[in-house]
Amino acid sequence: MTTAPEVVVTGVGLMSALGPDAASNWSRLLLGETAIALRQPFAELPVVPLALIGKHPARLQDLVDQAVDEALQDAQISLPQLDCGVVIGSSRSHQVVWEKMAAETFEHGQPPAGDEWLASLPHMAAINTARRLGTLGPVQAPMAACATGLWAIFQGWELIRRGQCDRVLAGAVEAPITPLALAGFERMGALAQQGCYPFDLGREGLVLGEGAAVLVLESAALAQARGAHSYGKILGVGLTADGHHLSAPDPQRQSSEAALRACLRQAHLLPSEVGYLHAHGTSTRLNDAHEAALIQQVFPADVAVSSTKGSTGHTLGASGAIGTVFCLLALQNQVLPPCVGLAQPAFPLNFVRQATPQATQVALCLSFGFGGQNAVLALGSS
Repeated sequence: MTTAPEVVVTGVGLMSALGPDAASNWSRLLLGETAIALRQPFAELPVVPLALIGKHPARLQDLVDQAVDEALQDAQISLPQLDCGVVIGSSRSHQVVWEKMAAETFEHGQPPAGDEWLASLPHMAAINTARRLGTLGPVQAPMAACATGLWAIFQGWELIRRGQCDRVLAGAVEAPITPLALAGFERMGALAQQGCYPFDLGREGLVLGEGAAVLVLESAALAQARGAHSYGKILGVGLTADGHHLSAPDPQRQSSEAALRACLRQAHLLPSEVGYLHAHGTSTRLNDAHEAALIQQVFPADVAVSSTKGSTGHTLGASGAIGTVFCLLALQNQVLPPCVGLAQPAFPLNFVRQATPQATQVALCLSFGFGGQNAVLALGSS
């Protein structure tokens, strides 16, 4: 039986309200800074805390283009890339365009032009990225709620492990700040009124943020042959679904624990070998309580835990990809990022309260999405 190739990360691109590139995001995160501020992008809706990149809601394609450019430059890869795979996911895709088209149709009775509608289909961020690369390789566009980013990285990892590609661009993008998204989360009672405080006694809900993260995945053999720098390697993935509720996690945690243990099993890891957990940490009552109980159930009490959504906001489908970049930077720099926004912990976990130097060989990134989408990714240092 042929052994699947090891997959390493040779380039990263990251754009969020915290910064336009991975370096600025990382430096501001380590300082405990936040990009969240009270904003009112839509006159018909009230002021709420948001993590906006600019003065107005961003265009999805602009975000992914910038992250792709940075990732390619970081990996020292030139265009074209004829056989490079592409996996770019988004949970909401071009929702802002759809809402505008719907409003114009309602107000003026004029349906959108065919090319405008086609250009905003859910998979177009992946298709446009493939066009920019000039690739003839496989193109995928997963949608799995807030687990989308980890699903995308998993699919890119699998393309290399199955021998279909030696190199894949994988990641996710989100531009979720629209009237419908804000009104919907507010109606659910999930939207914060003042800020994002993951795992805190005073947590009040999530804060929407914009962002994109893209990773260059390569077989270890290809990376070594071209002398590429490696941030780390993908060790394993665990994916499950609760089948429990439209938005609430299963209180029994059976499916989320199954995803976590499947990831550890595939990565040949014991819970005690994990040095850092990048938690989903949305700052909502249900998610934080569910995740804290899961961590206590599986890991030793001293495992380091933090969520970075207090800095970037919740970028929904892109959050797992952004968390993966932060995990890789933590492994590369041997520094754990703080849980920004945490003042009074509601749970007895070993939270990282400030940037902390720590020898760490393994990090896990956790994502939990609506519909019970559970995803866990294990990363190892190079």
